[in-house]
Amino acid sequence: MAGLIRSAAAAFLLLSMTSFGFAANNVIIILDASGSMWAQIDGKPKLEIARESLRTVLQSVPADDEIGFMAYGHRTKGSCDDIELIVPPQAGSASAISAAADSMKFLGKTPLTAAVKQAAEALKYTEDKATVVLITDGLETCGGDPCALGKELKESGVDFTADVVGFGLTADEGKQIACLAENTGGKYIQASDEKALQGALVETVAAPAPAPQPAPAPAPAPEPAKPEFNFMPSVVMAEGGPEISDNSNAWEIYEANPDGSRGDQVMTEYGALKTNLEPGDYVVVGRDDEARSEQKIKIEAGQVYKPLFTLNGGTLFIHPHASQGSEISGEARVDFAYPGGSTTHYGDAKATVPAGEQKVTVQIGAGTVTETMQLAAGQTVERDVVVGVGHAVLNAYYTAGGDKADNSGIGFEIVKAKKKIDGSRESVEHSYGPDSKFWLPPDDYVALTTLDLAVAEQPFSIKAGDNQDVKVTLGAGVLAMSAPGAYSIEVFSSKKDIEGKRKSLGLSYGDSWQQTIPAGDYVVVRHAPDQGQGKEMPVTIKSGERSEITVQ
Repeated sequence: MAGLIRSAAAAFLLLSMTSFGFAANNVIIILDASGSMWAQIDGKPKLEIARESLRTVLQSVPADDEIGFMAYGHRTKGSCDDIELIVPPQAGSASAISAAADSMKFLGKTPLTAAVKQAAEALKYTEDKATVVLITDGLETCGGDPCALGKELKESGVDFTADVVGFGLTADEGKQIACLAENTGGKYIQASDEKALQGALVETVAAPAPAPQPAPAPAPAPEPAKPEFNFMPSVVMAEGGPEISDNSNAWEIYEANPDGSRGDQVMTEYGALKTNLEPGDYVVVGRDDEARSEQKIKIEAGQVYKPLFTLNGGTLFIHPHASQGSEISGEARVDFAYPGGSTTHYGDAKATVPAGEQKVTVQIGAGTVTETMQLAAGQTVERDVVVGVGHAVLNAYYTAGGDKADNSGIGFEIVKAKKKIDGSRESVEHSYGPDSKFWLPPDDYVALTTLDLAVAEQPFSIKAGDNQDVKVTLGAGVLAMSAPGAYSIEVFSSKKDIEGKRKSLGLSYGDSWQQTIPAGDYVVVRHAPDQGQGKEMPVTIKSGERSEITVQ
C-alpha cells in the first residue's frame, strides 16, 4: 500500500477539491489505523506516507471548512470497539488533525462499518447535511455490513454522503466496500499503487482554471417586501392556558406525503420557533417531553401562519425515597405509564405526559412500589414515593475476624430465607466484588457467597430504613499450587469413597494455579505428559492462611 498514505493524501486532496465532500459544512475523515499500515511501499511504511499526505492535503483546505478526524484500530489490538473521534468537526482543525495522526499508533482491527456509523451520528446526519470520508487499506473484520449501512444512512439521513478510498485493494475486494459509497450517492476511488494516486493528485491540483464568467445580467426589479417569517407557531399545555416559553418544548416539521402522512423531515427546533417554509403541505408536531400535538399545515406563498398547538398534557414530579424520612434516592428507577405510551427516568424525576390516568412505578434495588394517579391537562402534580427498602453492604472474610476477601471474583446472591415447597429459595439480587450493595424490601434473607472453591451462606434480616454491614465468613484459606512442566493441576478431596476414588473439586490447565478453598485436607495432582496417573501431594488448608506447594 505504497500509495496508501500518499493515497491518503491524494484521496484527501481529491476529496477537498473535487467531487468528494470537503466543501460540505461538516466532514469527518476516518483513517484506517489497523496493523496492516506498518507494511512498506518502496521501503517506507504506509503509515508514514499517510501522515505526510494528511499534513500536505490539509494545508490546502479552506480555514472555514469544518473538518473532523476519526480513527480505528489505533489503541488496542484485536478490539472491534477501538473507534475514536479524535478531533471533532470544527473550522481550522488542520494542525490538530496532523498532530493527532503524527502521534497515532497503528495496531488494531478494521471495524470500518461501525466507524462510519459513529461518524455519521457525530455529524447529526439525520438533522444536517453530512459527509464521511473513509480511507482504508483493508476490508471489514468485525462482522459489519458496509453495503447495508450505506442504504440505512442514505434513507435516514437529511443529505448524507460517504466517500471511500480503497488503498492497495484488488478489484474484487474493492467491490465489497464500494457499495458503502455508491449506496449513499458517494464515490469509490481505488488507488492500487503510488503512480495511480499521483495521477489523482495531478488531476486535482493541476485542474485548469475556470473559464471567465459572462457579464452578469441586469439586476431584476426589486420584489415587494416580504414578511421576515411566514411560520410562527405557539404551544400551550391545556386549552386556554399560558403559552410555553421556557424552551422545554420542541418542534418537528415534515413534508407531507400525498396521503397526509409524514414524509422527509425538514427540521427540528427547540423553544420559540420563527422560520420560513417553502409553499407546500407539511405535518408539524409540537411537543414537550412526552406530550405532543400534530397538525397538517398548507403553506401558500405570501401568507403568514401562526397556528396554536394544544398538548393536552401535564407534568409529574416524582421524588423517590428508599424509606420514610430518607433523602431523595439517586439510584431509583421511575417508570411512567401514561395514555398511549411509557417513559423511564432515574433519580428525582420530572415527566411531562399526556393527561389522564398515570401509573408510576418506582424501583430501588429489589424494592418496587406502584401508584396510580389522575393528571388533568395543564396540571402539575408533585409526589413523594416511599419504596420501603433497607440497605445492606456485603463483604466476605476468610475467617471470622480475619482478612477481608478483596477479590473481584467474589459472587453474592441474595435469596429469601424461606424455602419453597420444593426446597429451593427465591433469588432476589446478584452482585460481584467486595462492598457489594443491595437495596432490599423488609424480609429474612440468606447471602449465598462464592469465591473460587469456597461457598458460604450467611442469614440476615432487613427492615425498611436499615443500613447494615453483612459479614460472610468463608472458613477458607488460599492454596497456591505450582507444578513445573505440568499441563494441568487438579484438586481432590483427601477422603476416598467406598470404591477408593477421590472426588475432584477443580482443575486448571497450566503449571500454576491459585484458589480460595475451604479449610480441610486435600490432594493436589500434577498431570504431565511423562506421567501416568499423575504425581500427587497432600495438603492441609487452614482458615485465613495461605499455603504454597510445589508438586514435582
